[in-house]
Amino acid sequence: MFLVKYLMKRRKLAAASFLFLACQFVYLLSPAVPRAQQAEPEVVFKWAFGVLTGQGDQQRLEAVTKDTILNTGDQFKMMVELQHKCYVYVFHHDARDGMKMLFPYSLEQFSGDYQPGRKYYIPHGDAWYRLDENTGAETIYLLASADRLNELEDLFTRYESAGPGDKPQALKTVLDEIKKIKREHREFAAPAERPTPIGGAIRGIEKRSGTGYPDVAKIADDMMSSGFIARTYTIEHR
Repeated sequence: MFLVKYLMKRRKLAAASFLFLACQFVYLLSPAVPRAQQAEPEVVFKWAFGVLTGQGDQQRLEAVTKDTILNTGDQFKMMVELQHKCYVYVFHHDARDGMKMLFPYSLEQFSGDYQPGRKYYIPHGDAWYRLDENTGAETIYLLASADRLNELEDLFTRYESAGPGDKPQALKTVLDEIKKIKREHREFAAPAERPTPIGGAIRGIEKRSGTGYPDVAKIADDMMSSGFIARTYTIEHR
């Protein structure tokens, strides 16, 4: 009797082991579902941030990335091309000139000339920003959201209309709101989300226009998220 029970127990264990291994085999053969298909991306656009360095025949277009050093006279340009309707903001901040909204060109643009498939250059048209000789730390914020950032828009509008005495506090409120938004949407942020150091200064936002300049869209990257994207570019003039 003991031997029979023992053999029956061994058969049950063998059957259970076989079932477990079969399930594992089927799982391994099953096609994996890409993460991008698990959550339909709502924030999808192309983003370019390029700099034109050198002189004459030595000029070249390079993407603004970590460890890029810029010099006085270098020119740079950005580009946004929506692939899916979302809301993209680009702000520039420095201690001397305060904060400027580089994109959209005005908040009214969201209700008008703002459509997927069209390239929006920053600055507009053929103009380029040119690095001047002033030194100091500056920051460019890129924010993109599936929904309009209404509170940020309202705070920035108040900052723009504030008097000289109220300007510093109004600016602090805008910067605090940007930090709050990034913190609340941290789960959507890319793993590499952090300030990206580059060199140069853009005080005065001097525009430079002309023909024969390269198309910065050629170095655009695909940006994609289920709800929010943030990039912070810290600019340091050495």
